[in-house]
Amino acid sequence: MIEKALTGSRRYWTLLTVFGGLVFIGLLCYLRQYHAGLQVTGLSRDVTWGFYIAQFTFLVGVAASAVMVVLPYYLHNYKAFGKLAVLGEFLAISAVIMCMLFIFVDMGKPTRVLNVMLYPSPNSLMFWDMVSLMGYLLLNILISRVTFAAERKSIAPPSWIRFFVVLSIPWAVSIHTVTAFLYSGLGARPFWMTAIMAPRFLATAFAAGPALLILLSLLLKQLKLFDPGKEAVKKLAVIITYAMAANIFFLLMEIFTATYSAIPGHVDHLKLLYVGLDGNTTLVPWMWLSSIFSVIAMTLLFVPKWRERKGLLVAACFMVFFGIYFEKGLGMVVAGFIPTTMHTVVDYVPSGTELGISIGIYGLGALILTILYKVAVTVRRREPEAAWAEERPENKEEVAVAAAAGD
Repeated sequence: MIEKALTGSRRYWTLLTVFGGLVFIGLLCYLRQYHAGLQVTGLSRDVTWGFYIAQFTFLVGVAASAVMVVLPYYLHNYKAFGKLAVLGEFLAISAVIMCMLFIFVDMGKPTRVLNVMLYPSPNSLMFWDMVSLMGYLLLNILISRVTFAAERKSIAPPSWIRFFVVLSIPWAVSIHTVTAFLYSGLGARPFWMTAIMAPRFLATAFAAGPALLILLSLLLKQLKLFDPGKEAVKKLAVIITYAMAANIFFLLMEIFTATYSAIPGHVDHLKLLYVGLDGNTTLVPWMWLSSIFSVIAMTLLFVPKWRERKGLLVAACFMVFFGIYFEKGLGMVVAGFIPTTMHTVVDYVPSGTELGISIGIYGLGALILTILYKVAVTVRRREPEAAWAEERPENKEEVAVAAAAGD
């Protein structure tokens, strides 16, 4: 099926060229970091996790969100998600690859990644995070490959693949749960040490990921390449509504607990995010923009008539995605280090090298996703029955009977 990616319009190749250019920029920046080390980043002794790990944390949620279409379609036989299932799995594949690359560049030397695999430490959460990500990537590649090949031939997928489909559902939850444990298990970081870190992560994942999937699906429909179906989009919008409501509720619980108890170790981190601390206001505009986006998006999604209007739904999904990105992909990680354990306020701003490498990784993810979606769209635009009859002329009568039965 990959041969479908080797042909396309001028617009398709232009898009691949643009994404390839971003990858090239990222590669040049990485070569600079490889030779000079992490000193070319904004990281320091006090802020050891920064922009790279923040992007990793956000993208793990995007990857885990594929379960929101896989579970209803495969487990509950909800046919409306049939067209979206493979798009969600392809989105998960590209997101997991980006996650792994962000960990790779954050470690500095590539040999450190090999140490995790050559000298595994079962008592290390980082080891289990790597296992969960690798396993989830392989599961999505296997499931999408087998089910999509069966769909291309207009036959039912083999029965054995259902085991792996069911296995991928708790596995999707596990990748973000283990990521949350990486933070909440650190006793010296009170901002992260909360029992609802994992539920918060899952709520943001099940809101931001499906929001991106809706935006991508509607874009394909606007380009007249793929129609996800009105029912699928409506149901996915309902899922986003509930997940976003849970996310806002969990965030308010954290704010209340910290402010009502008035424990400085908890309150100072929130001050840094929303009002600034000792003159450090770098994250304040982003966090307030995140809050504004979240409130407006929740208002648009809460009213059924509004979320069923295409323009308002696009705006709501855009604000959900970027509202969560600003909170989780910019504020959450850095705020855990400021103030430091010595109660000093330091500043962290990602360097140009960090941003360049990140742009390159996002470019590669977009490149992979474009190629995968090109394959999916090309196969789906063919009439399955016609394709089957073409490949097996002796079965034309069977195709006609199957089509009649479907009607």
